[in-house]
Amino acid sequence: MSERVYNFNPGPSTLPLAVLQQAQAELLDYKGTGMSVMELSHRSKEFETIVHHAEALFKKLAGVGDEFRVLFLQGGASLQFALVPLNFLSAGASADYIITGGFAQKAFEEAQKTGRARVAATTAADNFRRLPSPQEISLSPDAAYVHMTSNNTLYGTQWHSYPETGNVPLIADMSSDIFCRPFETGRFSLIYAGAQKNLGPAGVTVVLIRKSLLEKVPQTLPAMLRYDLHAANDSLYNTPPSFSLYMLDLVLRWIQEQGGLAAMARHNEEKAAYIYRAIDQSGGFYAGHAAKEDRSLMNVTFRLPSEELEKAFLAGAASRRLIGLKGHRSVGGLRASVYNAMSKEGCLSLADFMEEFRRRNG
Repeated sequence: MSERVYNFNPGPSTLPLAVLQQAQAELLDYKGTGMSVMELSHRSKEFETIVHHAEALFKKLAGVGDEFRVLFLQGGASLQFALVPLNFLSAGASADYIITGGFAQKAFEEAQKTGRARVAATTAADNFRRLPSPQEISLSPDAAYVHMTSNNTLYGTQWHSYPETGNVPLIADMSSDIFCRPFETGRFSLIYAGAQKNLGPAGVTVVLIRKSLLEKVPQTLPAMLRYDLHAANDSLYNTPPSFSLYMLDLVLRWIQEQGGLAAMARHNEEKAAYIYRAIDQSGGFYAGHAAKEDRSLMNVTFRLPSEELEKAFLAGAASRRLIGLKGHRSVGGLRASVYNAMSKEGCLSLADFMEEFRRRNG
């Protein structure tokens, strides 16, 4: 496998090699059907089995029971920015949004197109290098829901304890850290995540939703925008992104085989520590963007002393098969996205290169 690189792209991201190999082996003939998964009817028993297994395994890994449904939808998290208020922000009501980065801001702007949305907290003034403290979060007790983004892909911050919302439903975009560690699933009424970072390839979006919330969906919405209709049809109301959903099921099986979310947490904490250690022990040559107490396990953001050095770093890294390290334009510099499928060897290789580059250029 000498041709494969260490892929630090923020999404679509690296996938488990074992998953890719299984998909390769089954590509032309899925379980004796004589067809690829991409050719199966979504009404066939073989494909329905994939969908039902993926829902059951997702709930098992998340540690939830029959009070939740899992939906497999399309349109990415960006469509969920609109679907959440369309389904749950009724006329005259207001929703609270905690803005901790670019995607949280986009979710807020979409909600404003549907109804009343207010900023409950924001760290924009600090260029989103930190998360708001509990004292900075002003929630309305009669809000329709509270929306947050659990991990900031662009700026490299991650919630390590979630805000208290009382009886108000808590809704989260977990696209970039879903299943990277155990979490308090019961605190949430709805979680959504684009698959292309921790769960599989692009094309399918997972929604974990309480059944009690499904009862609040307006019947006047167009069919494809209704969570309850997708739930009633087991995510098969229309033709789903079948191959992406099949791959997601394989990734969930891989997570389970690794030991579940607790094993993922140990794996992610160890490998992220290699890179953060290289930053912290560089004597200021590398400067992390995120406040230390809010650092993400998934996206490590940092700068070098000059843009010229950053360009040289990217070129040198690419020569070592370390790719996808260019930071987002809102932060600049470098970003290493180290999702579940990124190996410890990849992170060690990056940390070793960082130390070598510092010695030569510091």
